[in-house]
Amino acid sequence: MGRTMSGLYAVTPDTADTSALLAGVEAALAGGARALQYRNKAADAALRRRQGAALLELCRRYHAPLIINDHLDLALALDADGAHIGADDGPIAPARTMLGADKILGASCYRRFETALAAQQAGADYVAFGSFFPSNVKPDAVRAPLSLLTEAKQRLTVPVVAIGGITPDNAPQLIAAGADAVAVISALFGAPDVLAAARRFAGLFDGPPS
Repeated sequence: MGRTMSGLYAVTPDTADTSALLAGVEAALAGGARALQYRNKAADAALRRRQGAALLELCRRYHAPLIINDHLDLALALDADGAHIGADDGPIAPARTMLGADKILGASCYRRFETALAAQQAGADYVAFGSFFPSNVKPDAVRAPLSLLTEAKQRLTVPVVAIGGITPDNAPQLIAAGADAVAVISALFGAPDVLAAARRFAGLFDGPPS
Protein backbone atom coordinates (compact mmCIF):
# COMPACT_ATOMS: atom_id res chain seq x y z
CA MET A 1 0.00 0.00 0.00
CA GLY A 2 2.81 2.39 0.84
CA ARG A 3 4.14 2.28 -2.70
CA THR A 4 0.94 3.90 -3.94
CA MET A 5 1.28 6.90 -1.57
CA SER A 6 0.52 9.87 -3.79
CA GLY A 7 -1.53 13.03 -4.05
CA LEU A 8 -3.01 14.84 -1.06
CA TYR A 9 -2.01 13.28 2.26
CA ALA A 10 -4.26 14.87 4.90
CA VAL A 11 -2.85 15.20 8.42
CA THR A 12 -5.26 15.95 11.26
CA PRO A 13 -4.96 19.00 13.50
CA ASP A 14 -4.86 18.78 17.30
CA THR A 15 -8.44 18.98 18.54
CA ALA A 16 -10.55 17.47 21.28
CA ASP A 17 -13.72 18.16 19.27
CA THR A 18 -14.26 14.79 17.67
CA SER A 19 -17.39 15.83 15.79
CA ALA A 20 -15.60 18.76 14.17
CA LEU A 21 -12.61 16.53 13.41
CA LEU A 22 -14.77 13.95 11.66
CA ALA A 23 -16.62 16.60 9.68
CA GLY A 24 -13.36 18.13 8.48
CA VAL A 25 -11.82 14.77 7.61
CA GLU A 26 -14.89 13.66 5.69
CA ALA A 27 -14.76 16.88 3.67
CA ALA A 28 -11.08 16.31 2.95
CA LEU A 29 -11.68 12.73 1.84
CA ALA A 30 -14.66 13.74 -0.27
CA GLY A 31 -12.47 16.42 -1.86
CA GLY A 32 -9.83 13.95 -2.95
CA ALA A 33 -7.42 13.27 -0.08
CA ARG A 34 -5.80 9.94 -0.88
CA ALA A 35 -4.65 9.08 2.66
CA LEU A 36 -5.15 10.33 6.21
CA GLN A 37 -2.66 10.59 9.05
CA TYR A 38 -4.14 10.82 12.53
CA ARG A 39 -1.89 13.14 14.50
CA ASN A 40 -2.99 14.59 17.85
CA LYS A 41 -0.16 15.69 20.10
CA ALA A 42 -2.53 17.11 22.74
CA ALA A 43 -4.86 14.13 23.26
CA ASP A 44 -4.64 11.56 26.03
CA ALA A 45 -4.69 7.85 25.24
CA ALA A 46 -8.44 7.47 25.70
CA LEU A 47 -9.26 10.34 23.33
CA ARG A 48 -6.75 9.08 20.76
CA ARG A 49 -8.42 5.68 20.87
CA ARG A 50 -11.92 7.14 20.38
CA GLN A 51 -10.89 9.50 17.62
CA GLY A 52 -8.74 6.90 15.89
CA ALA A 53 -11.56 4.35 15.85
CA ALA A 54 -14.01 6.88 14.43
CA LEU A 55 -11.52 8.01 11.77
CA LEU A 56 -10.79 4.44 10.77
CA GLU A 57 -14.48 3.80 10.13
CA LEU A 58 -14.65 6.98 8.05
CA CYS A 59 -11.52 6.11 6.06
CA ARG A 60 -12.93 2.67 5.31
CA ARG A 61 -15.99 4.28 3.74
CA TYR A 62 -13.77 6.38 1.48
CA HIS A 63 -11.28 3.58 0.76
CA ALA A 64 -8.41 5.69 2.09
CA PRO A 65 -5.66 4.33 4.35
CA LEU A 66 -5.48 5.59 7.93
CA ILE A 67 -1.92 6.09 9.20
CA ILE A 68 -1.38 6.64 12.93
CA ASN A 69 1.30 9.16 13.90
CA ASP A 70 3.79 8.10 16.58
CA HIS A 71 1.67 5.52 18.39
CA LEU A 72 2.42 2.03 17.10
CA ASP A 73 0.36 0.55 19.92
CA LEU A 74 -2.71 2.44 18.77
CA ALA A 75 -2.16 1.47 15.13
CA LEU A 76 -2.01 -2.17 16.17
CA ALA A 77 -4.97 -1.95 18.55
CA LEU A 78 -7.18 -0.38 15.90
CA ASP A 79 -5.83 -2.52 13.06
CA ALA A 80 -5.19 0.74 11.21
CA ASP A 81 -3.52 0.70 7.82
CA GLY A 82 -0.17 1.79 9.15
CA ALA A 83 1.93 4.12 11.26
CA HIS A 84 4.22 7.10 10.81
CA ILE A 85 7.22 7.59 13.06
CA GLY A 86 9.66 10.42 13.65
CA ALA A 87 13.22 10.64 14.89
CA ASP A 88 12.16 10.38 18.54
CA ASP A 89 9.88 7.37 18.05
CA GLY A 90 12.54 4.69 17.82
CA PRO A 91 14.22 2.83 14.94
CA ILE A 92 12.41 1.71 11.80
CA ALA A 93 13.27 -2.00 11.79
CA PRO A 94 11.50 -2.94 15.05
CA ALA A 95 8.47 -0.89 14.00
CA ARG A 96 8.40 -2.79 10.70
CA THR A 97 8.46 -6.08 12.59
CA MET A 98 5.69 -4.98 14.96
CA LEU A 99 3.41 -3.76 12.18
CA GLY A 100 3.96 -6.69 9.86
CA ALA A 101 4.62 -6.65 6.15
CA ASP A 102 1.09 -5.75 5.06
CA LYS A 103 0.88 -2.39 6.85
CA ILE A 104 2.17 1.00 5.70
CA LEU A 105 5.16 2.42 7.57
CA GLY A 106 6.23 6.02 6.99
CA ALA A 107 9.24 7.86 8.38
CA SER A 108 9.99 11.52 8.98
CA CYS A 109 13.42 12.30 7.59
CA TYR A 110 13.38 16.09 7.97
CA ARG A 111 16.16 17.42 5.71
CA ARG A 112 18.47 14.38 5.80
CA PHE A 113 18.72 12.16 2.73
CA GLU A 114 20.86 9.58 4.53
CA THR A 115 18.10 9.16 7.12
CA ALA A 116 15.66 8.45 4.30
CA LEU A 117 18.00 5.95 2.68
CA ALA A 118 18.43 4.13 5.99
CA ALA A 119 14.66 4.18 6.56
CA GLN A 120 14.03 2.65 3.15
CA GLN A 121 16.60 -0.06 3.81
CA ALA A 122 14.98 -0.78 7.21
CA GLY A 123 11.54 -1.26 5.68
CA ALA A 124 9.82 2.10 5.43
CA ASP A 125 7.16 2.28 2.72
CA TYR A 126 7.51 6.04 2.22
CA VAL A 127 9.70 8.86 3.51
CA ALA A 128 8.71 12.42 4.41
CA PHE A 129 10.89 15.52 4.16
CA GLY A 130 10.33 19.03 5.50
CA SER A 131 9.69 21.65 6.53
CA PHE A 132 9.81 23.26 3.11
CA PHE A 133 7.99 26.46 4.07
CA PRO A 134 7.21 28.31 7.31
CA SER A 135 4.76 26.23 9.34
CA ASN A 136 2.41 27.24 12.13
CA VAL A 137 2.46 23.66 13.42
CA LYS A 138 6.27 23.57 13.71
CA PRO A 139 7.45 27.19 13.52
CA ASP A 140 11.02 26.33 14.55
CA ALA A 141 11.49 23.50 12.07
CA VAL A 142 14.65 23.66 9.97
CA ARG A 143 13.96 24.26 6.28
CA ALA A 144 14.58 21.54 3.74
CA PRO A 145 15.76 22.45 0.22
CA LEU A 146 13.74 21.57 -2.88
CA SER A 147 16.80 19.78 -4.24
CA LEU A 148 16.34 17.15 -1.53
CA LEU A 149 13.10 16.03 -3.17
CA THR A 150 14.81 15.68 -6.52
CA GLU A 151 17.69 13.67 -5.06
CA ALA A 152 15.30 11.42 -3.16
CA LYS A 153 13.14 10.84 -6.22
CA GLN A 154 16.20 9.89 -8.26
CA ARG A 155 17.87 7.65 -5.67
CA LEU A 156 15.06 6.08 -3.64
CA THR A 157 12.47 3.53 -4.71
CA VAL A 158 9.81 4.44 -2.10
CA PRO A 159 7.39 7.37 -2.47
CA VAL A 160 8.57 10.80 -1.35
CA VAL A 161 6.27 13.00 0.74
CA ALA A 162 6.75 16.74 1.35
CA ILE A 163 5.46 18.47 4.48
CA GLY A 164 5.63 21.85 6.16
CA GLY A 165 3.73 25.03 5.36
CA ILE A 166 2.33 23.65 2.11
CA THR A 167 -0.44 25.55 0.33
CA PRO A 168 -2.11 25.11 -3.06
CA ASP A 169 0.06 27.98 -4.30
CA ASN A 170 3.45 26.58 -3.30
CA ALA A 171 2.70 22.86 -3.71
CA PRO A 172 3.33 22.81 -7.49
CA GLN A 173 7.04 23.53 -7.01
CA LEU A 174 7.30 20.58 -4.60
CA ILE A 175 5.56 18.29 -7.07
CA ALA A 176 7.81 19.52 -9.87
CA ALA A 177 10.86 18.84 -7.69
CA GLY A 178 9.81 15.23 -7.14
CA ALA A 179 7.25 14.97 -4.35
CA ASP A 180 4.81 12.10 -4.89
CA ALA A 181 2.51 13.44 -2.17
CA VAL A 182 2.05 16.55 -0.05
CA ALA A 183 1.14 16.24 3.62
CA VAL A 184 -1.05 19.14 4.71
CA ILE A 185 -2.59 20.23 8.01
CA SER A 186 -3.29 23.97 8.29
CA ALA A 187 -3.96 24.88 4.65
CA LEU A 188 -6.49 22.05 4.52
CA PHE A 189 -8.24 21.85 7.89
CA GLY A 190 -7.81 25.56 8.59
CA ALA A 191 -9.39 26.55 5.29
CA PRO A 192 -12.85 28.18 5.27
CA ASP A 193 -14.03 25.39 2.96
CA VAL A 194 -12.17 22.12 3.56
CA LEU A 195 -13.85 20.38 0.64
CA ALA A 196 -12.80 23.11 -1.80
CA ALA A 197 -9.26 23.18 -0.40
CA ALA A 198 -8.94 19.42 -0.79
CA ARG A 199 -10.20 19.57 -4.35
CA ARG A 200 -7.66 22.26 -5.16
CA PHE A 201 -4.78 20.22 -3.73
CA ALA A 202 -5.99 17.03 -5.40
CA GLY A 203 -6.28 18.82 -8.73
CA LEU A 204 -2.56 19.62 -8.67
CA PHE A 205 -1.86 15.92 -9.22
CA ASP A 206 -4.27 15.45 -12.13
CA GLY A 207 -1.84 16.64 -14.75
CA PRO A 208 1.75 17.77 -15.28
CA PRO A 209 3.09 20.04 -12.50
CA SER A 210 2.60 23.72 -13.32
